[in-house]
Amino acid sequence: MHRPLNIALVSASDLDGEHAHSVHVRDLARSLARPRPGDEDTNHVTVYTRRQDPSARARGRLGPGAALVQLDAGPARPLTEAEQLDHVRDLADGLRRRWSGSSRPDVVHAHGWIGGLAACAVARELGIPFFQSFHGVAATERRAGREVHPHRDRLEKAIGRGADLVLASSVEEAATIVRMGVPRPSVKVVPYGVDANTFAQVGPAMPHGGRDRLVMVCRDLAAGDVETALRALVHVPDAELAVAGGPDREDLENDPVVHRLMLLAKELHVADRVLFLGRLPRKALPKLLRTARLALCLAPAQPSPAVPLEAMACGVPVVATPAGGNGDEVLDKITGLHVPAGRPVVIGRTVRRLLAEETTLHGYSIAAADRARSRYSWDRIAGETLRAYAKALPEPDPVPAPRAADEAECEADRTPAMAG
Repeated sequence: MHRPLNIALVSASDLDGEHAHSVHVRDLARSLARPRPGDEDTNHVTVYTRRQDPSARARGRLGPGAALVQLDAGPARPLTEAEQLDHVRDLADGLRRRWSGSSRPDVVHAHGWIGGLAACAVARELGIPFFQSFHGVAATERRAGREVHPHRDRLEKAIGRGADLVLASSVEEAATIVRMGVPRPSVKVVPYGVDANTFAQVGPAMPHGGRDRLVMVCRDLAAGDVETALRALVHVPDAELAVAGGPDREDLENDPVVHRLMLLAKELHVADRVLFLGRLPRKALPKLLRTARLALCLAPAQPSPAVPLEAMACGVPVVATPAGGNGDEVLDKITGLHVPAGRPVVIGRTVRRLLAEETTLHGYSIAAADRARSRYSWDRIAGETLRAYAKALPEPDPVPAPRAADEAECEADRTPAMAG
């Protein structure tokens, strides 16, 4: 049993979006506020973010016990990281005003480096235990080919060293954070969770033909390495590839990345077996995944931590590069297979052999769904997060032991009166 906590989660990202970071913060807030066995009272969770829509209310509700507070910090519109840095002091001032009064939290947990920059200084100033989740650090982003703010490495190191504990989403990210200069005892792995009610084996599915379907879900089609998947498809002649991600479906023809991938599919003579679905709303992803025989997660660096879990929860084995969270989430030869990045011939032949082994594939499917429900349930992730918080919280005052005189008096009360 633990005492109920007032928990502040801080993120500068758009929490109305469907990016893995935003989904994680919303689901974590709801899970931390959910009643837990043996606890009489529940935690109260408030998510603080920067207002990005002028019509958005200052305060909203994410679920029972979980609130959303939007603070004014710069113009109420989406900003680049460089623009957000110009207004990080305004965000910090807004947090300070909130936390200096009756809304003072017991725990501050920042998500993302800009949210951490604002929250770390205020938490330290007010003496509040501070936790940080980066959701990807500069070194990994750079390896993935993304542009990184020139001061980000230095600022992430300062935030990490200023935190009571850094919560990494994978073993690989934890190792990167340690190499960044954060002491190893100050880093703990607490992975992403999956909503096993939404992503489940049973439920409606999209229509599809008779071919074995391979599914890729990636926000960025180039970073997700769809090109390697297309080249691998050449070696899986009886399968089709469905790709969700990139622009909206109506904008596919005008997107240069999609145009290049379509041309490549024609050159490889697999165009008739490839479906580009565009960006799908998250609620449609379970319907797509339930049509898949296998999910492909082939990004060479910083893959989405959510996609393998969502596929596994739907009972779909995953063929993945062992990068980022993939290496932790997908157990090789148990819930799927690990394959080398950028090796389409190896990947294609591996997929073809696995599709031909029905018994093995069925066993992987059962193990994948079981692992997603047990290891990555939000109840378990919330419990691990609360145990991480407890390491930095002050010990509760001990219940005073009864005095000897009190014990004697209680004993006298319990002793039957002697008959005269």
